[in-house]
Amino acid sequence: MRTDMLQQILLELNGATADIEASALISTDGLMMASALPQGMDEDRVGAMSAASLSLGDRATRELARGTLQRVLLQGDRGYVIMSAAGPEAVLTVLAKPNAKLGLIFLDMKRAAESLAKLI
Repeated sequence: MRTDMLQQILLELNGATADIEASALISTDGLMMASALPQGMDEDRVGAMSAASLSLGDRATRELARGTLQRVLLQGDRGYVIMSAAGPEAVLTVLAKPNAKLGLIFLDMKRAAESLAKLI
């Protein structure tokens, strides 16, 4: 039941804008909790990379005195990978198109992360 609710929030996030191609909720140790990923995308790889990237981002912001980590943003020539905490034990990861409107995605992610954190 709870997994279905997590899945529904991710599907709603994906549908919020055409710029979001996929999303996933991952535990901070890299285990997939729920996902709305394209068929053929390796959930284990997404989970491991998200957890590692968020951990590194968190350490970098602390070590460089930048305050509390808000999000990790990776930009490639084929789009973005955006990661944000969803409570203290999970990471919300979104894959977005290269021409995405990031401000809207950040807002949608914040709302989704708050909803997801309440269910974890």
